Amino acid sequence: MHSSSAGHVRRVPAAGAVVAFAAGMLVTLAPAAHAAAGATLPFTSVEAESATTDGTRIGPDHTQGTLASEASGRQAVRLSAGQRVEFTAPRTANALNVAYSVPDGQSGALNVYVNGTRLAKTLPVTSKYSYIDTGWIPGSKTHHFFDDTRLLLGQTVRAGDKVAVEAAGVQVTVDVADFEQVAPAAGRPAGSVSVVAEGADPSGNGDSTQAFRDAIAAAQGGTVWIPPGDYRITSSLNGVQNVTLQGAGSWYSVVHTSRFIDQSSSAGNARIKDFAVIGEVTERVDSSPDNFVNGSLGPNSSVSGMWLQHLKVGLWLTGNNDNLVVEDSRILDTTADGLNLNGTAKGVRVRNNFLRNQGDDSLAMWSLYSPDTDSSFENNTISQPNLANGIAVYGGTDITVRNNLISDTNALGSGIAISNQKFLDPFSPLAGTITVDGNTLVRAGAMNPNWNHPMGALRVDSYDSAINATVDITDTTITDSPYSAFEFVSGGGHGHPVKNVHVAGATVRNTGTVVVQAEAQGAATFKNVTATQVGAAGVYNCPYPVDSGSFVLTDGGGNSGWSSTWTDCTTWPRPGQGNPDPDPNRNLAKGRPATATGSQDVYTPGKAVDGDANSYWESTNNAFPQSWTVDLGASYAVRRLVLKLPPSPAWAARTQTITVLGSTDGSHYSTVVGAQGYRFDPAGGNTATVSLPSGTNLRHLCLTVSGNTGWPAGQFSEGEAYQTP
Repeated sequence: MHSSSAGHVRRVPAAGAVVAFAAGMLVTLAPAAHAAAGATLPFTSVEAESATTDGTRIGPDHTQGTLASEASGRQAVRLSAGQRVEFTAPRTANALNVAYSVPDGQSGALNVYVNGTRLAKTLPVTSKYSYIDTGWIPGSKTHHFFDDTRLLLGQTVRAGDKVAVEAAGVQVTVDVADFEQVAPAAGRPAGSVSVVAEGADPSGNGDSTQAFRDAIAAAQGGTVWIPPGDYRITSSLNGVQNVTLQGAGSWYSVVHTSRFIDQSSSAGNARIKDFAVIGEVTERVDSSPDNFVNGSLGPNSSVSGMWLQHLKVGLWLTGNNDNLVVEDSRILDTTADGLNLNGTAKGVRVRNNFLRNQGDDSLAMWSLYSPDTDSSFENNTISQPNLANGIAVYGGTDITVRNNLISDTNALGSGIAISNQKFLDPFSPLAGTITVDGNTLVRAGAMNPNWNHPMGALRVDSYDSAINATVDITDTTITDSPYSAFEFVSGGGHGHPVKNVHVAGATVRNTGTVVVQAEAQGAATFKNVTATQVGAAGVYNCPYPVDSGSFVLTDGGGNSGWSSTWTDCTTWPRPGQGNPDPDPNRNLAKGRPATATGSQDVYTPGKAVDGDANSYWESTNNAFPQSWTVDLGASYAVRRLVLKLPPSPAWAARTQTITVLGSTDGSHYSTVVGAQGYRFDPAGGNTATVSLPSGTNLRHLCLTVSGNTGWPAGQFSEGEAYQTP
């Protein structure tokens, strides 16, 4: 329940493929994911942005705090009331789960249509479990925008059928739809003790807490049966040991509670399987045990076939959980971690699970009090952790992270973090061999607002102490990382070394900045690492602090596509920037992402940053004011703007009334130069120069046009920004 980078006080040196579930597995459609990565899942997902809609597609965006940045694929579809998104069913299915977001403070429903016929049932939608504020975590913003809502359709749809969802009475942003063929409810095991026979109310109206406790006591050594129904528990269970708790399936047997099991110790041999636990957690309170399991299930226990939702943490595990197996389960919409092995775990296996929309690390091992040992995270699929890492290993001995598929990390996290960040003492640093094998990371890595520069898709971090363990990173696929692929850092700013790292067999495609981001002293060997579409340079090698020692990259052979080195350690590379231009008069806006409040036909915002003065942006006509905005990628002391129109004499002279605004975060803008008329005359090159006040620092430049004497729209063929007066 800690944000992996919450404590970073580090200072930098001075100055997307669409994802879908297919054939039961989360895969990237282009390029293909590692063949063995991720969980084998009972559902197939379809991204809303790939479906048919009369709504508005949003994204892609990687900016912290925006709706699109937390969406799967960094894109989604916004529906106003009455608008629809229509999916083509990818498989036979009788159940639908939709990931969505509604504006804060609102609720409503999604109408569901199958082949044009509206169903009687609707999908409820609400902001109740979204918009989480964690102000005590440095660098966090309001986050956790999405939620999940599910429905048994009451009929079977076939592959190719049309299933539409329609916003009813509220704006709904639809992210992804999961199509599942749910098996019939399972029958009661012979000899089991039914919670209903002990007095539980399957309607959900009565309090079933005591009935569950009585059934557990009566079934020692046997099975507690949870029949289909909804059960309300008002306080947590304990003494869960030497017993099986079994439901009819996670779509049928549903327990409503925010605290299911809370026990500090157990004799173990607990088996929990095949039902749902859905909580009512609407905020993150770290002192409250608002978890499915808080504490210990005891040795040789298992959790399988569970649906866990709207909790703070799925499983927060302390005490003796040796040889625990957690498998084939879904953990959705938690305000903190999905699962955390909070020290002392030995031989734990967490495998073949699906996790979506965690408010901290989706899966974590934290070696507090004593090391987690010989434990593993294998074949899990993780999507959209919105405040930390997909998988984090904080200390521990002989740990394995294998064949996981992780996508769309946000804000304070990497896809995978191997770290000596301790948070509290006593802490057991990484030791033995840490095996990171066969993992696929898609759009993983994020801008760290505490560092003011990015975190890589896969991070090895000597945060509080040197990394002396052997770290073997093999057969890794990293696709569409917004920033770097591999990062080696001492995130606490102490300059501890990162040593004994071996990277072998990696494929890196379309990384935004660099392949290797080395910011600590130490060493790593790279073998058979191939990269294509590298955004800036192969290597950024600038240890911090600057006098802390060098990081040595050893070429083990078979590497290709990333031989270049970023040449200026005073400047952090921006996505797609390339090595810094030594010319201080470099146009900071050229090639940068540009947006506008409106565009006319093919005259799109990017035309004003393409370096071609003959192409131009033109806003929506007859709709002043209109704004054009460019993201420079980092904050600069901008002193001069050069605004252009095509130099052709066919362009008659005109005056545009322009206000210059600036922002460092993309959310809060201030006026830099008030509204003034600027004359564009082809006789003088059709160029206007705007001087900005000394001390103007901005990353986002916004030009608002409120008038044009030559045409009823805003027009620029180039918007150039310079640091020189």
